[in-house]
Amino acid sequence: MNDETAFAVPVGERQLFIDDWGIASTTCLERTLHRPVKKGAVIRPTGLNGALQTRNAPIWDPETETYRIWLIADGGKYWESSDGLNWVRPYAGEEETKRCQVRTPEGERGFYLVVRDPDDAERPFKAVLPSTGFAASRDGAQWQLLEVPVIRTSDEQNISLDLRWHQFIYTFKLRGPYGRSVFLSTSPDFAAWSDPRLVFHADDVDQLLGVKHIRDRLEDTSLLPRHTNDPAVYNVDVYNMGVFAYEGLYLGTPAMFHAMAPTPDGSNRFGFHLVQLASSRDLMSWQRVCRRETFIGPSPVNSGAYDLTQIIGPSAPLMQDDELWFYYTGLKYRDEFPAGFKKDADGAAICMAVLRRDGFVSLDAGEEEGMLRTSAFEAAGTTLCANFDAPGSLAVEVLDEEEAVLALSHPLKGDQMHGAFDWKAGSWASLVGRSVSLRFRACHAQLYSYWVE
Repeated sequence: MNDETAFAVPVGERQLFIDDWGIASTTCLERTLHRPVKKGAVIRPTGLNGALQTRNAPIWDPETETYRIWLIADGGKYWESSDGLNWVRPYAGEEETKRCQVRTPEGERGFYLVVRDPDDAERPFKAVLPSTGFAASRDGAQWQLLEVPVIRTSDEQNISLDLRWHQFIYTFKLRGPYGRSVFLSTSPDFAAWSDPRLVFHADDVDQLLGVKHIRDRLEDTSLLPRHTNDPAVYNVDVYNMGVFAYEGLYLGTPAMFHAMAPTPDGSNRFGFHLVQLASSRDLMSWQRVCRRETFIGPSPVNSGAYDLTQIIGPSAPLMQDDELWFYYTGLKYRDEFPAGFKKDADGAAICMAVLRRDGFVSLDAGEEEGMLRTSAFEAAGTTLCANFDAPGSLAVEVLDEEEAVLALSHPLKGDQMHGAFDWKAGSWASLVGRSVSLRFRACHAQLYSYWVE
């Protein structure tokens, strides 16, 4: 895990502004959360089970040169794609069943929580069978149950692999403060797992915001209407949270469930999800991003979309060139069907939303010049780069420990995913090995990240 005792800018690791790590000061800058742009459903349940879901990110298999994604409510079977957009079921009938089952003491079982470990040449595919065990496979089709102690969980889980530290990250739902909460177990080898720990849960602030979110939804005529509403049972808890490593930190996509009415038998709650963004440097301590604003929210009822009510966030995005592709579950309903609506055979699908690389949060400057000064770090690499959108301008000064200017860049402008600074005084390469800090100066600009190469 990351060591926060000293700020560093390793070569090739992008520095984001999701939290305050590495930021010494800012002036006239505003932190903005950016929502991914929805592209609609990429896997629909036409002719199949009417509620396709996933808790998985697509997995690239270099041997078959295809992506695979495992689904819930489709027998735990996987789909394949060569481009991440067009998906097919590779097998059918009995052949598919043989290839997508694990023999357990309780009988054959399907599964849907899968990662690929590129460092394991023998059995790179790993699967979690919630409350049953763990399995591995050479090809992702023929599986063997592992002799690993079972971790007991509730009904929501996510799995990812942090390649930098070679750490499997398993999050799951158990009861905690305010109801559903997120517990974590990690493993370096998919065999020895840490004891489950409560790492993320709702709090009093969520309850206050939840009342506002429920009222906003009730008043928004563009969203699927709710015909039951009981403020006595209002509550916000965490339905599911995927966690993934990204550029030196961990990001989570908690699906915050807003309960707004009891089911007829009182066993559950009607309500809806809003997906937020959370960050951590150590997997244990988490903070919400940008005042708990919604990262992925519901689509309008007449848009033809699936994510009208329930939205289960992704376990990790897929990196495609300079874009992050998020695959998530969108469900039209949650067992309750408002007047004029009825349950159909097309109720849930795998949806996709796209974000620019590093585009979670930007530091924005308007007409008045904004400034960001970083914490001190040891200069490395040969080139200083930034990801920004600057109709105005973005420039940077390199400072020594007394804040004297050692190098000054020419200003950059435009929408650049990979903008390299050039210098009108001094140079970055001449400062390698020295302790420096950066002072960015921006006008009419959004700064997403910076790094050295």
